[in-house]
Amino acid sequence: MSGTSVEGTWDLVIATPIGRIKAVVELRRENGLLTGTARGAGEEVPLSELTHDGARLSWKQAVTKPMRLNLAFDMTIHENTLTGHSRAGRLPASKVTGQRRDRPMTA
Repeated sequence: MSGTSVEGTWDLVIATPIGRIKAVVELRRENGLLTGTARGAGEEVPLSELTHDGARLSWKQAVTKPMRLNLAFDMTIHENTLTGHSRAGRLPASKVTGQRRDRPMTA
């Protein structure tokens, strides 16, 4: 058992050198696999290499706005809060915080 549920909708704020960027990440389980998408800056992208191990959550995503970047997120979950950072290639890491918007649905 992973112990901490991550399914749901998360409101993220990424503190970048060019300002704060808001994004929404949706995480869900499909056939036992964790999948997700991220929305922000007028685009929606799938999450890749999504892993959840205990209180640690990490994923990668590509964005084209405000510029074309491949981002890697490394987050820690504490109840309904996410904290961590994202990194784009050799650029400095950006602090990321998030709050769960809704509770996970149970069947």
